Amino acid sequence: MFGRKAEPINVRNMSRKTPFTHRIKNFLGVETKGALSEPPPWLIDLFGAQPTNAGVVVTPRAAMACAPVHCAVQAISEAMGQLPVNVLRQSEDGSKESDTSHPAYSLLHDAANDWTSASQFREQITRDALLYPHGGLAHIIRAEGKPVELIRIDREREAVSVTYENYEPVYKIGDQTFDRQNILHIPSPSLNGCGLITEGREAIGLAITLERHAARLFGNSARPSGLLSLKESQGPGLKRVTTPDEIEKIAAAWNATLGNNKSGGTAVLPAAVEWQQVTLNSVDAQFNEMRVHAVSEIARLFRVPTSLLYQLDRVTHSNAEQLGQEFLNYCLMAWIARFEGEFLLKLFTKEERSSYSARFETDEFLRADFLALMEGLGKGVAARIFSPNEAREKLGKAPYAGGDKFENPNTTTASLTV
Repeated sequence: MFGRKAEPINVRNMSRKTPFTHRIKNFLGVETKGALSEPPPWLIDLFGAQPTNAGVVVTPRAAMACAPVHCAVQAISEAMGQLPVNVLRQSEDGSKESDTSHPAYSLLHDAANDWTSASQFREQITRDALLYPHGGLAHIIRAEGKPVELIRIDREREAVSVTYENYEPVYKIGDQTFDRQNILHIPSPSLNGCGLITEGREAIGLAITLERHAARLFGNSARPSGLLSLKESQGPGLKRVTTPDEIEKIAAAWNATLGNNKSGGTAVLPAAVEWQQVTLNSVDAQFNEMRVHAVSEIARLFRVPTSLLYQLDRVTHSNAEQLGQEFLNYCLMAWIARFEGEFLLKLFTKEERSSYSARFETDEFLRADFLALMEGLGKGVAARIFSPNEAREKLGKAPYAGGDKFENPNTTTASLTV
């Protein structure tokens, strides 16, 4: 392919048979002498293999098996994937217009490469940045100095090391070293790039432990729905049941009549047997509270509202819209800033940066709320921010004659024709 001939270093040609010790060395950027059968504590901690206080090992794969973590990661990554990116060029009069002729436009708006759409690419890179140390990375393939492909680096397959020389990052992937300008890097929002999963492993480990405990509890039927108690003999004709055979026969008769999915029938008990229903006690209630608390801790870790994790105990019709706006303001905008800054540094030359920019179109969220979208477009046209044809374009509608006039349809003020 044209782009690959121009760039001899290609992640797709990297060996998959690199020895594990070399992969450790490349990942850390240090020499790994001696056997790894008893690695030092700092090495175990770095790889996320250090058990948490809850007794579980939290890795990216194990974390994604935890429902609240999976929901938080998908909420952020899918939102970043569905937001379109536009390449804007500033003209001499200060206005900014879309420039579809720039090489970065097709990579960010249409397809990152021949097999990955731009939307899927942003979603995958965001997910990597949330889960793995150092964040999400992609190789920039250039031809004649222009970007022609963005290829995501699979963190499950490739060992990644990020070191610094004279304060500039140096990327080592497998056995190859890449110049910083050829790597698109969305860093993990964590201390020293160790990753959110590593920093928040205690909160995630608690959630995993609670899930496993609940699964074992119900899977092994550890808590019965009720008890059959044997009464003392009272009065003539009442016989106390004492033999194991008689106890086993009573239990078998009960299960045959009302066990499994046969609840709701009529129970007939011997005179010496009494049914006692088992209810939730204070310990069970605290267990449920701990599961709610674990979900809240994970929401804090990823900075998403608990409503996005489907914990809806505090969600009402009046605050649901505000919670969605908080997700955009305090979570997604930070990710948008990371992406836009990295796009500007890596996909535009120094000369282009003063007039070009890559911008996420956040109003795309309004597509799911048709009433809010129509209200916003109506106010934009009335304020002469949009022309009617520009508003129709956002709805995917064809323009009409005279629709390029900037005028308030509710007044008789003079109009400006484009």
